[in-house]
Amino acid sequence: MIAAEFDYAVASSVDDAISKLAEGGADAKLLAGGHSLLPLMKLRFAAPSLLVDMRKLDELRGIDTGDDSFRIGALTRHSELQAREDMGLVSAVAKKIADQQVRNRGTIGGSLSHGDSAADLPATLLAYDGTVTLRGPDGEREVSAGDMFEGYLTTAVRHGEVLTQVRLPSLAGYGYGYEKFNRRAEDWAMVGVCALVKVTDGVCEDVRIGLTHMASTPLRASAAEDALRGQPCDAEHIEAAAQLAAEGTSPLGDLNATPEYKRHLARVLTRRALTTAAAG
Repeated sequence: MIAAEFDYAVASSVDDAISKLAEGGADAKLLAGGHSLLPLMKLRFAAPSLLVDMRKLDELRGIDTGDDSFRIGALTRHSELQAREDMGLVSAVAKKIADQQVRNRGTIGGSLSHGDSAADLPATLLAYDGTVTLRGPDGEREVSAGDMFEGYLTTAVRHGEVLTQVRLPSLAGYGYGYEKFNRRAEDWAMVGVCALVKVTDGVCEDVRIGLTHMASTPLRASAAEDALRGQPCDAEHIEAAAQLAAEGTSPLGDLNATPEYKRHLARVLTRRALTTAAAG
């Protein structure tokens, strides 16, 4: 289909983007990579009155590495993330986002702002306990991963605000694993699981598990985390923890899978992700 008529403007700075959003009214939208918004526009599920293109904002690109964290510009593309092997889980997740053409255009800020629970990066942000920086007419504010995703395709990014930066702790000493189940390699995940595990003397000192497409928002598998934390990180305890991965989830049935099958997938994929992560 063809999108409804809209106005178009290119922002020259973050402040200019904020100003243009205010001038465009409640239906104005930001355009980053466009892989989420443009398909919705073509189907007329979204009909913004104004698109504010952020493609010239080089200040929002790139990855800064500090002593204990990574600071990622919102317009950093998935292809840049996948190339950063030193970022561990983030690189592993980015490599499995759609196909290379999408990874060459899609951005981390666009994915997190869209907040689709079937996308790969929102659950990753949760697993890291990361934060995002939002800038708007009233200045900047930091939002934690736990407060970012409020409902189906609804995030803490308010109209008039721009997501400028993502901060993830480096989590030195953690192993990681990412498992994604889909019908075809380039499809959205039926279920995805990312795991971060820190093992000390054979015992699980800390564990973080993010779940993709198991509710209207991305989730942490808290019951599984609690079951494994402080326990020997062996196959028996990993299996017992993985059996709790679907606790507190509410996956929707669709053409690909029933809710119960998705819960089964969550348990299986959690076991696999934890096993990989525990191996370091």
